[in-house]
Amino acid sequence: MAPAADREGYWGPPTSTLEWCEENYAVSYYIAEFWNTVSNLIFILPPIYGAIQTYKDGLEKRYLAAYLCLTAVGLGSWCFHMTLKYEMQLLDELPMIYSCCVFVYCLYECFKYKNTVNYPLLFLLITYSVVVSIVYLNLKEPVFHQVNLALLVQQILVFNYAFLVQCVTVFYCWKKG
Repeated sequence: MAPAADREGYWGPPTSTLEWCEENYAVSYYIAEFWNTVSNLIFILPPIYGAIQTYKDGLEKRYLAAYLCLTAVGLGSWCFHMTLKYEMQLLDELPMIYSCCVFVYCLYECFKYKNTVNYPLLFLLITYSVVVSIVYLNLKEPVFHQVNLALLVQQILVFNYAFLVQCVTVFYCWKKG
């Protein structure tokens, strides 16, 4: 049998700017990174269930958007790890940026008092997504994607922390008083 590095599967040689540490086509002729591909089911099936439940329960559309974004990340990542093609890498990485923008919006909206749409924040996050997409498509530099994703994740952590502090404070005041 040929060494793993010489294996070429159904999708041909990789064209992506990244390859992970899994042997290509080691398990299946049709799936470049089998375990990375299959592990993405956790980002596809539970979010679909969550989206269905969110819709049935009549919750705000932002929650439905968050679940659908997770599903999009899972599907994109499935396609990327299955093929290791550059186009599928974009289908994996760009939805991560878009999803994080949706998560930032959802968390920021936790601090509102009525059911409204925050158009300035929405505009800012959409603009950020478009700019990152355009620059990334021209640069083709994974570090650019990673830095921008890290900035969004940092915002998510900040909003999570602020929300947690607010909840603990409210609970403490309720318990005390």
